Amino acid sequence: MTQVTPGFHLRLLDRFELRRGERVIPVTTGPQRLITFLALHNRLLQRGHVAGVLWPEVPTDRANANLRASIWRLPAASRAIIELSLRHIKLGPDVSVDITMAVALAQRLLDRSRDCPDSDLSGEARSVLSADLLPTCYDDWALVECERFHQLRLHALEALCERLTAAERYGEAVDAGLAAVSGEPLRESAHRALIKAHIAEGNFVEARQQYDLCRRIVRDELGIEPSASLRRLMLASLPARTSMSMAASG
Repeated sequence: MTQVTPGFHLRLLDRFELRRGERVIPVTTGPQRLITFLALHNRLLQRGHVAGVLWPEVPTDRANANLRASIWRLPAASRAIIELSLRHIKLGPDVSVDITMAVALAQRLLDRSRDCPDSDLSGEARSVLSADLLPTCYDDWALVECERFHQLRLHALEALCERLTAAERYGEAVDAGLAAVSGEPLRESAHRALIKAHIAEGNFVEARQQYDLCRRIVRDELGIEPSASLRRLMLASLPARTSMSMAASG
C-alpha cells in the first residue's frame, strides 16, 4: 500500500505558521519573508524582482545574495514548498495557504448573485474572517496586502451578517456584525449591518444601543454625526414612542 505524504499548510492569518501534516516546521525570519511574499504573489516570478522587492535598500548583487541565503536557510523539511529555476521562483503546488482560502470565501459572500453553501455561513467562516493578515509584519509590500485583505474581510463580514439576517439566523448574524465592528469601530457600514440584524430580530433596545455607540464613537473620534440614512433607518424601524423620543433628542 502506498503511503500518502501529507502536504504543506501555510498560515498567514494572525501569525506565520508552516505545517506538514500535524508537524509545525520552524522557519526563521528571512525565509518567512520569502515564503510570505511568494504566497501573496502566487505565480511564477523573476528571481531578480523578488530580491529587489524584499531587499530594496541594498545593491542588486547583494539583494540576489540575500535571496539565495534565504532559500538556503529554509529547513530541509520545507524546501519542497518552493519551485526554483535559474531565473524564476514560485510557491510549489503542494502548499495550501489560508489567505487564499479566506479571499475565496470573502468573494463568495460578496457575490450577491449567488447563494452560499452552508459552510460559508458557519462559525468557522466567521473565525477565518476575524483575523488580519500578519498584523506584526511591517514591510511596505506586506502592508499593502494587509490593508487590502483587511478591507476585503470587513466587507465580507458585513455581507455575512446580512446573509445570516436574511436566513433568520439572528444570533450568528449579530456575531458576524460584532466581528465587523470590532475590526473597524469607525466603520458605519459595520454598525448598520449589526443594527439591521437587531431590528430584524425585534431587539429594538439593542439596535438603539448600537446606534448610540456608533454615534458616540464617530463624534469623539471624527467630530461628526452618523449619516442621515442610518438615522432614518433607526427612526423608521423603532416603535412610534421611541422614534419620537429619538427625533427629539437630535
